[in-house]
Formats: sequence, structure tokens, C-alpha cells
Amino acid sequence: MAAKEKATSKQSRKVAPDAPKGDRFNWPFGLYNLSIILFGVIVLLLGYYLMAQGPHDSFSSLTLSPLLLMFGYLVVFPVGILYRKKGAQKQETAQEL
Repeated sequence: MAAKEKATSKQSRKVAPDAPKGDRFNWPFGLYNLSIILFGVIVLLLGYYLMAQGPHDSFSSLTLSPLLLMFGYLVVFPVGILYRKKGAQKQETAQEL
């Protein structure tokens, strides 16, 4: 019975029609998404670096670094994850039909 379950689970994997033969995982993020996420990581590192510098009551520690961290976590990362080109949306809906 275990052999049948393995065979059906292999058949149920969905592969994009234009994917290479050995590709079993369709990565949802493109190069543009990854570059936005990398920019977010840089913003976060800069925010944490500024928080660690200078006296604890300086402008960079109390004001600038929390703003950078909020911008990175609340704006840049969600944009990097949710952004999709308009052409990709049209192709996906056409493939579903």
C-alpha cells in the first residue's frame, strides 16, 4: 500500500508546462523580487547599525534607526514578497483557463 501512496504523491506534483524537465519546484519570486528583498536586508542592517552607534539618546539611535527598521519591515519586505509584474498575472490567468 505504501508503494501506491508514493506513486500517487509523485503524480500529484504540479510542474509548470514551460519548466525544464528536472524542475519540480516553481519558485514564485523573480530576480526583481529578490533585489527588493535584498534592499530590505540592507535597510535593516543599516537600521541596526545606527541603533548600536553613539550614545543611547542620540538622534540616530532614537529616531532614525527605528524609522529605518519600520520602513524595512513594514514597507520593503511586503513589497518584495507581494510584487508581481502585470504580464505575469495575465500569463497565469491564461494558463488556468
